[in-house]
Amino acid sequence: MELIKKYFPDLDPAIEEKLGMLGELYSDWNSKINVISRKDMDHFYERHVLHSLGIAAFIQFENDTRILDVGCGGGFPSIPLAIMFPHCRFHSIDSIGKKIKVVKGVAEALDLDNLTAEQVRVENHPKQYDFVISRAVTAFPAFVNLCQNKFLSKNKNAITNGIIYLKGGDFDDELKSFKNRASVTPLTNYFEEEFFETKKIIHLSM
Repeated sequence: MELIKKYFPDLDPAIEEKLGMLGELYSDWNSKINVISRKDMDHFYERHVLHSLGIAAFIQFENDTRILDVGCGGGFPSIPLAIMFPHCRFHSIDSIGKKIKVVKGVAEALDLDNLTAEQVRVENHPKQYDFVISRAVTAFPAFVNLCQNKFLSKNKNAITNGIIYLKGGDFDDELKSFKNRASVTPLTNYFEEEFFETKKIIHLSM
């Protein structure tokens, strides 16, 4: 948690408490259902919680913003963001049932009444949102194709409705067909740890 407080020093006490509970909750769930590698659990707050909160450094969501986390895995980035933005509504989806079981269990333990979770593929999910978020579940063009027609038309935030995608490495080729609609922000703009040197946020207006 010291790492989180380094970059978010003025957290509401209730938010700080829930973020602080994540390490123990995931350690317990991971011993029953392996959703995070042992190596990553050793760097849990850096590689999962702070990485997810890169989106909170990038944008302060307005109240009542509706956000869909596609391929949420064990609940990243949606669970840390649902804690950080209690007045926004998050829906976490994944095609793998055991991962959704973990997300529901963690959300229930934290009383996150602003987050729901469902086992479903995004192409079979009919609802619309202000933003679709994800941590690099596939190549970006394929992800965009999966998320067509998932967006509300009215914008209420400082950036236009669309995809907010956490991705690492070199993906210039993946963005060639989105040049006029996509912006890329290095997470090193916000965080100084070595882990973030190759990590970026893509925002694609939809």
